[in-house]
Amino acid sequence: MTTATVYAKFAAGEAHGVSPAYERLAETVSADEELLALLERLPEGKRQPNLLFGVVRWLGGPVEEPDTFRAYVLANWPTIEAAMRSRATQTNEAGRCAVLLPVLAALPQPLALLEVGASAGLCLHPDRYAYRYGDQVVGSGEPLLECDAAGITVPAALPEVVWRAGLDLNPLDVTEPADVAWLDALIWPEHQHRRDRLRAAVAVAAADPPLLVRGDLVDDLPALAAQAPADATLVVVHSAVLYQVPQPRRDAFVEVVRGLPGHWLAVEEPWVLGFDDLPAPPTDGFHNVLALDGTPLAYTRAHGQAMTWFGVTP
Repeated sequence: MTTATVYAKFAAGEAHGVSPAYERLAETVSADEELLALLERLPEGKRQPNLLFGVVRWLGGPVEEPDTFRAYVLANWPTIEAAMRSRATQTNEAGRCAVLLPVLAALPQPLALLEVGASAGLCLHPDRYAYRYGDQVVGSGEPLLECDAAGITVPAALPEVVWRAGLDLNPLDVTEPADVAWLDALIWPEHQHRRDRLRAAVAVAAADPPLLVRGDLVDDLPALAAQAPADATLVVVHSAVLYQVPQPRRDAFVEVVRGLPGHWLAVEEPWVLGFDDLPAPPTDGFHNVLALDGTPLAYTRAHGQAMTWFGVTP
């Protein structure tokens, strides 16, 4: 897929109806030969719309209007390029816990959670947050995560998590203002509710930090998994991570995770794990697929705001 196509697809699929500002910017980049030429100097995995837009936000640049955005990028490209090379898209959206919760609550308790691509570990606290699915509220913590759920009876109680750990090439520290600022920069401009949610989730993680290990999702996963308590159900989880991993390493990860005891819970784009024979998505726009042990169960929206079940309910 060309860089122009990546940005056009992002505008039409992910940003449309969700972030008008990023839809405008992505459409502009997809048709701008000068901007595309700059991006194509980067490694393919560093050309992502979310990374470019997040870096510009992090640097204090404009992301509302295409003309001012374009002028800023062209005037500041060396600084932007260096940041894009050194940083990664590490969106740590606690809202995704809302689509994980039905599966986590249905597994044998207690749980040992191990997140791959954990960023700051905000998705390692599903038992500390509260959830609203329509009229049903589960839990009493903060933040309150709202999710439209179709095709499933949502759980009546939270899971019991007795061990939590994360693996990341560059784990972020919620007690470091610079790391929290990067997480904030990755949130789309119009999404103040997600910024509020980030602050609340950061407070939860700072009060009880999970074990975060710097390491590779293939080479270092077995050793970290071995630290999980033997009397807990191990659940290796990841969301919107594997699309950044080259196919050979992705295949190696799948082989490793399938060889571990416990369960594997994934939330990724359909193509990432080769899910070809799926029902049509419930709506237009961008959808991930929730899968347990390689079996697709539901379509989910990118930030956990909705899920539609089509597989066997837990």
